Amino acid sequence: MKLNRTTVQIIGQADDACSMSAELPLYLSPVEAGFPSPAEDYTEQKLNLHKYVVRHEAATFFVRAHGDSMINAGIHDGDLLVVDRSVAAEHNRVVIAALEGELTVKRLVRKDGRVLLAPENPEYPEFDITLHEHVHIWGVVTYVVHKL
Repeated sequence: MKLNRTTVQIIGQADDACSMSAELPLYLSPVEAGFPSPAEDYTEQKLNLHKYVVRHEAATFFVRAHGDSMINAGIHDGDLLVVDRSVAAEHNRVVIAALEGELTVKRLVRKDGRVLLAPENPEYPEFDITLHEHVHIWGVVTYVVHKL
């Protein structure tokens, strides 16, 4: 059975991006999703997005998702994924796995003594990796960045 999957392309390590230390304004007043409220005319602090999404710089890398098998997890084609290798790949976490020579993003599921890589799109099958020797978990997806 061929696994239809969302593949990923490596963008770079977190420490490679560290030279981009641009800080953006962070407004602490909430943004209303219903009726508009008066905007604040000042910022409370500066936000460095890299510092916000990267917890373990030496263990973090960025990949870009390709495909739609993880759409119900909020991962869309072209999204930027922040992956932390120091986070434990536990049940129900979204992981980056090397499978059949290709990187893929899937939910790691343990059930009935089996280990599965599960898509978040009912059109795709789960892939049982319980007995596969050549599957390697590269890390856990900690953040997803996508364009609206």
